Amino acid sequence: MSKGRKLELSFDSLGEGWSVDEVCDTCGENRSDCICKKSPTVLQPSEHRLVFKRQKRRGKWVTLAGEFHIEKYEARELLKRLKKSLGCGGTFKEGWMEFQGAREEEVRASLVKEGFATR
Repeated sequence: MSKGRKLELSFDSLGEGWSVDEVCDTCGENRSDCICKKSPTVLQPSEHRLVFKRQKRRGKWVTLAGEFHIEKYEARELLKRLKKSLGCGGTFKEGWMEFQGAREEEVRASLVKEGFATR
């Protein structure tokens, strides 16, 4: 490209099949991944029977807790509170919460304090 020329791209120049996905106002997900219209099985915290697992990934321990049957935004808020109280990192994937480290008993105690039932 020569000096001083701008490269201008538009979606029209990309051809057919390309589109921009809008964000849902309610759940914050992309419209194609929107969870508002889907009716997941939502359970009260006391109705859950959570299972805890420990796995080794890349040489380090990860504690899994699940399976959660709650709204995605509620899971994010719960995970945020748990990570803060435990002082560790974690994520929520496919109904399971993942925490860094071998913390089964700490995670279990925190979830019982939040009102969840465990096995």
